Amino acid sequence: MSFIRQEKQTVRRYLPTVRHWGFARLIYYDYFRRLRVYIRINNQNRNKMQKAKLTFWQMWNISFGFFGVQIAYSLQNANISRIFATLGADPHDLSFFWILPPLMGLIVQPLVGKYSDKTWTRLGRRIPYLFLGSIIAIAVMCMLPNAGNFGLAVSGAMIFGLISLMLLDTSINVAMQPFKMLVGDMVNEEQKGQAYSIQSFLCNAGSLVGYLFPFIFAWFGIANTAPEGQVPDTVKYAFYIGAAILILCVLFTTFKVKEMPPKEYAEFHGIDPDKKEEKAPGMLTLLKDAPKTFWTVGIVQFFCWAAFLYMWTYTNGAIADTCWGTTDVASEGYQEAGNWVGVLFAVQAVGSMLWALVIPKFKDIKVAYVVSLLIGAVGFASVFFLHNQYALIVSFLLIGAAWAAMLAVPFTLLTNSLSGEHIGTYLGLFNGTICLPQIAAAACGGLVLKLVGGAQVSMFIVAGVLLVLGALSVRFVKDGKKA
Repeated sequence: MSFIRQEKQTVRRYLPTVRHWGFARLIYYDYFRRLRVYIRINNQNRNKMQKAKLTFWQMWNISFGFFGVQIAYSLQNANISRIFATLGADPHDLSFFWILPPLMGLIVQPLVGKYSDKTWTRLGRRIPYLFLGSIIAIAVMCMLPNAGNFGLAVSGAMIFGLISLMLLDTSINVAMQPFKMLVGDMVNEEQKGQAYSIQSFLCNAGSLVGYLFPFIFAWFGIANTAPEGQVPDTVKYAFYIGAAILILCVLFTTFKVKEMPPKEYAEFHGIDPDKKEEKAPGMLTLLKDAPKTFWTVGIVQFFCWAAFLYMWTYTNGAIADTCWGTTDVASEGYQEAGNWVGVLFAVQAVGSMLWALVIPKFKDIKVAYVVSLLIGAVGFASVFFLHNQYALIVSFLLIGAAWAAMLAVPFTLLTNSLSGEHIGTYLGLFNGTICLPQIAAAACGGLVLKLVGGAQVSMFIVAGVLLVLGALSVRFVKDGKKA
């Protein structure tokens, strides 16, 4: 403040030389108003690396609700192809059912980001959206597995299932996006890598639980087969229990996490309060001004998510054919293969959790990214050559390495290149790099399947090639300026 006093004396010394006193006084007060704003902003920027650190358990609480959301998401991923195949869908048409989930994510997540940036309630800015999305998801999780139980024709059951799937994925996206934003909102740059690693761990733990539910229920003697056109009880109960866990996790987050009020948020992120009254820029403007990291990481994302879309779509049919020797969706072998898919996806989650502990050991995060994707590519390719259900455990452990990197690295790279002013909107827009490749892959899935000979297991070779292309694309990732 002595600097300001010194400047005042300098200005006062020259004021008598100004012809019009009123004009001089205007200059005087405007000068020091601007000077104070300048000093405040610079102090905030200087102290950015000195932001208060969160404890491990504080970061854990921020992301804990993600555990329940991921259970719902994993149940969807592991069972959608199984459900629609059971309802009577042709294998060449299965990929089309997978267009809906990423399409809804593409629409919903940018909107959640944009409007939550401007939302301030007693519960916070992100948590209201989390709570609303979870309530809808719980209701739909109880409806979707019963698509074949209402006496509808095959076409009617398909339509009911599609509507339920659309609502489920919409609500999951509404509930999922706030967790990514909460880390960006409340965690400093130094701890973001750790915070997203915790989120990745909880994500994989939720996946592990959700994937294993049908297998566990079958082990306890719950019926794993059902009349033609109906979903087995093992799948139904998995969705019911998953819905119950989801509401408990969301309630935990709602009561344990207290978001920053507007003034504190602005100070934490070094946002000039004088700019808050300005009209928020549109999404197209933000995309135009997005840091280079947004686009370069998006290229990598395209190949990675297309690869995993084919895994989710074709694993059930692939291993039913190669390990159980059947393509009959009504057979016991096909349904046993469906349960084993859950086990393999759970193995992938375990592999991801283990590899998430390794990623921070790399000195260069981009090197970790490349190595992780190449390991995953080997895992995908090996599925084509292994016809033993237990040998596939190794394949999916390797695939887990790529999944761990996909969950943590892109968001760490992106959020470190962003300011806090429009972070929610940017994270919502960044979700397009997850959704668009899945839509493209799903739209082309039937054609690609024909090109590789019609055997669903061949799609794992395609997935492996896509991950290699993703690894090669990491070389284009550059650190961008804050936007």
